[in-house]
Amino acid sequence: MLRHLLAPVSARAAAGLHIPRTVAQSGVALTFDDGPHPEGTPAVLEVLARAGAKATFFMVGEQVDRRPELAAEVAARGHAVALHAYRHRLHMRMTPRQLDADIARGLDSLQRALHQRPTLHRPPYGIYSPWGLSTVRRAGLSQLLWSRWGRDWRGDTTPERIAALAAEGAVPGDVILLHDADFYSAPGCHRRTVTALEQILIMLKSREIATVLAV
Repeated sequence: MLRHLLAPVSARAAAGLHIPRTVAQSGVALTFDDGPHPEGTPAVLEVLARAGAKATFFMVGEQVDRRPELAAEVAARGHAVALHAYRHRLHMRMTPRQLDADIARGLDSLQRALHQRPTLHRPPYGIYSPWGLSTVRRAGLSQLLWSRWGRDWRGDTTPERIAALAAEGAVPGDVILLHDADFYSAPGCHRRTVTALEQILIMLKSREIATVLAV
């Protein structure tokens, strides 16, 4: 159980559970959690489009049900869409039956919006329970955490701090965690993320590091 709690911040714990935190690719994977959001997601898409960059969006089913067209637009622009959850709840506070239902309902929401089944999953807060991890694997979903994060969900941060945490020292294979929504975090945090994303892309470009899809 301790390994499950430590996996988001400990490479050793994640490795013990066979949950990747990096990608075997020649670039950095930008990932966004908690959308689609009516303001944050379109703003992130525009920044990515201007830079010619691609990203992976871990979406929440209840938000996809509210904005299926926006979820479809993300995929239509060439980005990857993955499952985060149906409801943004900590696995450790859910029963096995609730977890089974959440994963199934989340998959159904994304499949209806995208007309294809997602293949990748990341849990809320990056924490799997033993049953949650088993459920995801039985559903045929690969898992991915992250190796760098901007901590952009905080209300007391700045775009400069987000960019520095996310991109300074980043190397090919790193997975960067950001958020394109503020449904489950500090109100308005997605606006700081959009500004930080512009800086992150400049930092990566200056080092000739490309962005890649995590799937």
